[in-house]
Amino acid sequence: MRKIVIDMQNYLFADAVATAFKSSDYDIEVIRAESPRDTVELCQIYEPFVLVMEVTGYAPWKLGERLRLRDEVKALCLNCKIALMVDSNTERQTAKDIRDAKKDGLIDQFFYGSMSAEYLMDQIYSM
Repeated sequence: MRKIVIDMQNYLFADAVATAFKSSDYDIEVIRAESPRDTVELCQIYEPFVLVMEVTGYAPWKLGERLRLRDEVKALCLNCKIALMVDSNTERQTAKDIRDAKKDGLIDQFFYGSMSAEYLMDQIYSM
């Protein structure tokens, strides 16, 4: 079974993603971080194929902090892909910065928070 770790401030959306995977045909287990402090340890324990982190304008979910977590996770789990999610309506500059991080090869994928859990699930599976 493949695993993903989700670290999101938006608990309801994270729960929707976890529920979507549970009721899908995908053989993927979702591990949710309670806070960003847990993310690196969860990745070390579960060795996920994808880490999805939400980025907001507030600590500890800011882009710089997420990229530092990315570095720690990549040092422990070389094959883990990194995906960032942002609300492009409320965090316009952050969305641009995340797009640039993808362009620069710092992350593997990015998503906007306005998509459905099912669409996110399909995108994660395709990574």
